[in-house]
Amino acid sequence: MVFHPLDQFIVKPLFGDGPVHWYTPTNVTLWMAIGLLCIVGLFVLGGRGRAIVPTRVQSIGELIYGFIYKMVEDVTGKDGVKYFPYIMTLFVFILFANYLALLPMSYSPTSMIAVTAVLGFGVFIAVTILGFVKNGASFLALFWMSDAPLVLRPIIAIIEVISYFVRPVSHSIRLAGNIMAGHAVIKVFAGFAALTLVSPVAILGITAIYGLEVLVAGIQAYVFTILTCVYLKDALHPHH
Repeated sequence: MVFHPLDQFIVKPLFGDGPVHWYTPTNVTLWMAIGLLCIVGLFVLGGRGRAIVPTRVQSIGELIYGFIYKMVEDVTGKDGVKYFPYIMTLFVFILFANYLALLPMSYSPTSMIAVTAVLGFGVFIAVTILGFVKNGASFLALFWMSDAPLVLRPIIAIIEVISYFVRPVSHSIRLAGNIMAGHAVIKVFAGFAALTLVSPVAILGITAIYGLEVLVAGIQAYVFTILTCVYLKDALHPHH
């Protein structure tokens, strides 16, 4: 028995078997487009009636909207609400990409470090630029712990600078690693399901891991979003 759990993450062109270039439509492109269509269907088509008594689809959209708006307001304060559309876009993209990846024969864009790195470094660059635009040179106060003993402040500053530049790496790898690991484990159990002696155990394992992945898909979207809010708060209020 030979099976390769990581084969499901191979990027393949949609048409033909040629090399993949930056402009080549691939399975990653396809599932990101499907995710975009689902988002449009939920928030644009589902809420176009704007009924006082909302439909089920409109209720789901309003629930997600209210949940993320409250998160942004609570974490970043009133100053951060103006950046809500960007954070909302990140959340729904990751959420739909994660859940669509649980469908049979689908592909998970968020298992690709290239995709999550664009998201993570995009947040890092945007927040850093915003911090300097809003606060000027005083944004550097984020790295200087004025409450610490004077002798320790330079050491803490070095640690803070290193941890700050590690943010986009951990931000992107955390998402990709968790999604990839879960899908790989499911594929491993699926491979053992072909064996008669252990197939009942393997099927139970697939069911358990799949249920866990349903939770992980939502949790990882939430974690990515709330960390974005924390970084945004640091940019808006570096002295806090």
